[in-house]
Amino acid sequence: MRSLLDTAQLVSHADATVLIEGESGAGKEIVARALHCFSKRSDGPWVNLNCAALPDHLIELELFGSDNPPSGEQDLPRTGMFELADGGTLFLDEVGDLELKTQAKLLRVLDGLPYFRVGGRTPVQSKVRFVAATNQNLEEAVAAGRFRADLFHRLAQFRLAVPPLRQRAEDIAPLAELFVQAAREDLAITDDAKSTLESYSWPGNVRELRNVISMCAVTVRGDEIRTLDLPDRLQEHYAALPEQDSDLKRLYQSVHEGIEDHAGAMLQDMEKRLILQVLQQTGGHQEKAAQLLGISRRTLSRKLKQYDAESRGVEAGVESV
Repeated sequence: MRSLLDTAQLVSHADATVLIEGESGAGKEIVARALHCFSKRSDGPWVNLNCAALPDHLIELELFGSDNPPSGEQDLPRTGMFELADGGTLFLDEVGDLELKTQAKLLRVLDGLPYFRVGGRTPVQSKVRFVAATNQNLEEAVAAGRFRADLFHRLAQFRLAVPPLRQRAEDIAPLAELFVQAAREDLAITDDAKSTLESYSWPGNVRELRNVISMCAVTVRGDEIRTLDLPDRLQEHYAALPEQDSDLKRLYQSVHEGIEDHAGAMLQDMEKRLILQVLQQTGGHQEKAAQLLGISRRTLSRKLKQYDAESRGVEAGVESV
């Protein structure tokens, strides 16, 4: 996520269109807001539209505005979002849900051409920075004829992929603490509850984690969230994890204890090779590897970062030679 936000900060200085891809709830809008805040348009308006929340004809009215609203829809705003976002950023969430007709009209605006309000005859010009997001594979949608290829290439001048929460387990505990403090300043979360949260795959991503913490903040009795306070599905998943008594776990523990006692380079190399071997056996699945080794995913993630830093240091030394 740090690397993603570093890239977002670099991209933000250009006016190029950015397409943010990722699962629902992974944090695409947070990245989009970061693009706006980092940009030279940060003092301008931030306007967002969820393209999946409205039928197609209402999306056109929302985007383009109207001079003569259809009968029965007189209360809709006459000023469209393109005009409202002039000088700022327009964020189109779930852009893959747009109908083909609206896609064609959107493409015209993206190309910098004037457009017309619904029912209007006067051309309107807006200078807007576009950021779009989708939880779909738009390349597959293009191949299936559900999404225009020219619009896809226009939106994807830069592409940023937000990883799902299950692929960044080290974020779970800090995020949980952040949501706890936002919900109740006097509330804390125990280490066992954090371990339970870290063991879960979070199909709903960060949004699901936030909802769980918000629910616990309301229902918990006392000033701590414990494992028993978490939803049943999380407790059942944690209870179903294998016991830490396998030969592999005992081997890892003996090697790690030897490192603590002697700090030998040979034992450290054995630990590294054992971790990498188990990761290979699990197809790179960090949660499964951590379970087999009898360590937390946070510990495994920390060690992998250490190995990566060591590898980069060796490569830098080779290059300098």
